Amino acid sequence: MSSRNKKSWKTYMVTMTAVLSMSLLAACGDKTAGSQEPAEDDSKVIVKYTGGEFTEKEFQLEQNVMQFMSPEYAQFMQMDEFKQYLARQGVAYEYLSENAGEEAKKAAKTQADELVKKNKTMMGAEQFTKALEAQNLTEQDLKDYMQRVMTVMEDQKNKVTDDEIKKDFEDHKQDFTTASVRHVLIRFVDSEGKERKKEDALKLAKEVKAKLDGGEDFAKVAKEYSEDPGSKDNGGLYEKTEVGGWADEFKQKALSLPINEISEPVETVHGYHVMKVEKREETTYDKITDERKDAIRSELASAKVDEFMKTDLDKLIEKMDLPKSESPAEPSTDSGEEAPKAEDTKDTTGK
Repeated sequence: MSSRNKKSWKTYMVTMTAVLSMSLLAACGDKTAGSQEPAEDDSKVIVKYTGGEFTEKEFQLEQNVMQFMSPEYAQFMQMDEFKQYLARQGVAYEYLSENAGEEAKKAAKTQADELVKKNKTMMGAEQFTKALEAQNLTEQDLKDYMQRVMTVMEDQKNKVTDDEIKKDFEDHKQDFTTASVRHVLIRFVDSEGKERKKEDALKLAKEVKAKLDGGEDFAKVAKEYSEDPGSKDNGGLYEKTEVGGWADEFKQKALSLPINEISEPVETVHGYHVMKVEKREETTYDKITDERKDAIRSELASAKVDEFMKTDLDKLIEKMDLPKSESPAEPSTDSGEEAPKAEDTKDTTGK
């Protein structure tokens, strides 16, 4: 769940399979069954690993993928550490896909075709093609690599047991609590996008709380004051939502605030929230849906890939000879920052 799976760029790439159902990926030629026969690759071998090789051409396409997927990561492309991680990522997925079961490969091909079709429709054929061409990629490149990544994901999902799913639920049971929460958000930026001082935001949040404490209707106040586009027009309400998807401060308050009590301003990365919990209900394992269990299975599968990267990959790599950057770029943000998430734009409760 997003509140407990925040990733730096180092783990963002290895866990990108967890967001395949909602993200558009592009990539390089694949060696798995079901794709077109790849063009001959006579480029330099930059990584030799047990059972295979990873070439300069494959690595270049990995970089093209990254820039197609997440243009904001272009600033890291001249960092040797980032390039090394990207190469290791490519090797890991290549190795794991080649050693996956036939059932996983078959399921992945169908899923990859469906996702490419869906995203092409969403973007529009012309824009879709232009975006690929900008990174020197073809639609077949996209399908092939998406199939590779999803083959790995499906294979790892097949290895997750029901007992592991249940244990993960119990370990994070609190995150599955559902709550109906109203809130008013006062952002740290104003309506014109200018930075707002914290003290000014807090002053406005206290003004909101005073109105609510005075008996004014929460929905009315939210529509007047709230700067959360995800809930403002709904009177500030997020209804029957799992708290595990919210920013930690917001989540903890949603779990602890007495029902129908108005909170003091709660600070998150987005600003100050004045909250009221209207309903809260704990969830037991027997009540979660098969879809939700499958989401847990996907998270655990992604964790298995992460663990492979950390503990097993070094044993397989026999030689790595990456081209060094001539003038390593200094990124505008810290290299350990969290990867940007699409969900950050959906609402401002930290979901």
